[in-house]
Amino acid sequence: MPINEIPVITIDGPSASGKGTIAQLVAKKLGFHYLDSGALYRLVALKTIHSHIDIQNHDILAEITKNLDVRFSDDVIYLDGKVVTDEIRTEECGILASQLATYSQIREALKKRQREFCSRPGLVTDGRDMGSVIFPNAVLKVFLTASAEIRAQRRYKQLIEKGMNANIANLLHDIEKRDERDSNRTIAPLQQGADTRLLDTSSLTISQAQDAILSWYNEICAKNSCLTRK
Repeated sequence: MPINEIPVITIDGPSASGKGTIAQLVAKKLGFHYLDSGALYRLVALKTIHSHIDIQNHDILAEITKNLDVRFSDDVIYLDGKVVTDEIRTEECGILASQLATYSQIREALKKRQREFCSRPGLVTDGRDMGSVIFPNAVLKVFLTASAEIRAQRRYKQLIEKGMNANIANLLHDIEKRDERDSNRTIAPLQQGADTRLLDTSSLTISQAQDAILSWYNEICAKNSCLTRK
């Protein structure tokens, strides 16, 4: 089945908007595959940190990205054969990943790898440019957001639950800076496309956000009998 015949749901949005959690739930409900595109950028960042590479050397970074030894197994992420699930979620890794995402060589190197995740029965993916660049023919594109303050609170809770140190004021500052960088970069900036549905989760529960996306997808399925409906 050609990629453009496989149903893809893209969920893009700013940092800490909850898109990863919601995308996973939607994928599980539909029985689809799930791609956390941000994890790939964080893995490149972690490899860069481990290898002590000068981040200004774009050619070496692109080579590392092409040959990245990664494996996803359910909720466990491996880099070079070692579990790094929690390590890639640190603020240091996230900030560097956001910076590396502005490099065209890295984005190009990851483009093919991301598209390889598209397989039957379907795919749900989250990130910054999933609908605009990686899967422009997705059957449903969602731009999921929330206020910076709400996102900082959610990120703080997430880190504390993992036993990591966190400061909510610093998290809010980092989120605002990351929003500015992601929205203003020249390569695939973070923005809501004209064919993308906006979902603000500031006052929604995870369950309500999931149901909204599933409802939209079911509406599309009703008009396209070839799609998988749940």
